[in-house]
Amino acid sequence: MPALIIIGVIVLGLVAWFFGTYNSLVSLRNKKDDQWSQIEVQLKRRADLIPNLVETVKGYAKHEKSTFEEVIQARNTYVSAKTPEEEMKASGEVTQALSRLFALAESYPDLKANENFLGLQNDLKETEDKISYSRQFYNDAVLSYNNKVQMVPSNIVANMTGFTKAPFFEASEQDKEMPKVSFE
Repeated sequence: MPALIIIGVIVLGLVAWFFGTYNSLVSLRNKKDDQWSQIEVQLKRRADLIPNLVETVKGYAKHEKSTFEEVIQARNTYVSAKTPEEEMKASGEVTQALSRLFALAESYPDLKANENFLGLQNDLKETEDKISYSRQFYNDAVLSYNNKVQMVPSNIVANMTGFTKAPFFEASEQDKEMPKVSFE
């Protein structure tokens, strides 16, 4: 009889551990997903600001059509992205295009003094800062989640229940390059 009690306690302990580990994995996955949604909120805000910024700059730099098209194309690529990975890539393209647009704006003194442009530029800067912080929080959440998914013994529960490693938000090679602007 005492052996049966010991086996029962061990089984109960393993069941409790399994459910505790599973719930911990769910919690970390939900935190990761929440942090991704925070990035999406800021990326959406940035995408909404871009058309206004482009229209403001167009009035001053009518002959810079290719830069405007590039910004709008990058924005449209982001808006049509379907997966977090596509959104991450498109976000980098938007960042590069905006960098070129702001570099272009530097050569137009009247534009730099335009109140509407300055307001939009400030809104975008604030949004870029929020995106940067959100990416850091997302990557922290992914790190915690991936550790739980990959480390023993929780990886046993993760493998049994379908939890898989999540991608980090990484800067693309394109993001690491300085934007090239040509005033031809």
